[in-house]
Amino acid sequence: MDRFDDMRIFVRILERRSFTAAADDLQLPRATVTNALQRLEARLGTRLLERTTRQVAPTLDGEAHYQRCVRLLADMEEAEGAFRSAAPRGLLRVNLQATLARHFVLPGLPDFLQRYPDIELQIGEGDRLVDLVREGVDCVLRAGELQDSTMVAHRVALLAQVTVASPAYLARHGEPRTLADLATHKAVDYLSSVTGKPYPLDFTVDGQSRVVNLAAQVSVTGAEMYKGACLAGLGLVQVPRYGVAQYLADGALKEVLPGMAPRPMPVSVLYPHKRQLSARVRTFAGWLKEVFAAAA
Repeated sequence: MDRFDDMRIFVRILERRSFTAAADDLQLPRATVTNALQRLEARLGTRLLERTTRQVAPTLDGEAHYQRCVRLLADMEEAEGAFRSAAPRGLLRVNLQATLARHFVLPGLPDFLQRYPDIELQIGEGDRLVDLVREGVDCVLRAGELQDSTMVAHRVALLAQVTVASPAYLARHGEPRTLADLATHKAVDYLSSVTGKPYPLDFTVDGQSRVVNLAAQVSVTGAEMYKGACLAGLGLVQVPRYGVAQYLADGALKEVLPGMAPRPMPVSVLYPHKRQLSARVRTFAGWLKEVFAAAA
């Protein structure tokens, strides 16, 4: 093994906080991973990791060397790709928001894999902002404003949003014509996975954003439940138009205050700020931008 191989192994051990997890990720025997770390420490003449039976943690020297290794490995990958003009290759671990994956990403994946046959995808599903470094994920695809300052957002789309309610709900509470009419209405609250607090409703009036907080009897933490609660007549919600287009077409939902639509929702590929954007992540993000543009 060369020195860059040892560096790759060290980086993965530190990020995963586990020799076993690193070995699994890199598809190497655990003994190989252990030997690589010992070889690197011997060459540097310092201890990089503190190992106990329960966890692995970096020493001060280990944390400093990790930062250098991440930069060096990214530079090397970039340089090799530029000289050989080769398509990106290797394992790309991504985590996708379920609704975005189903409507936009998965239908187009055959095209992506045909274009980039040397990329292997490992796809997870979720709405929370995973700990990318600790969980061994390269990037996530999320909708909404970035709230975690430790992440870098590479925007790939802006999704039109609508305010909707079920006909049964509007029959009970009336259809609002102005923001003042909302005083007698209820919302279904969508709770932030970061703060645990509900997102307010957002309306655009004369080009300016107006935030409205409505009373709510039901709070949810998932996109499907949010839409389902609205269909059940539990209150107003604001969602990307693509997710309710069919319900609007068949009359199961009705758009409310159409002249005051919410601001478009950003969709972004997120990755840790301490990493340079790898060729695989950059390629995937560029392809996602194409997918959303075509859908729009």
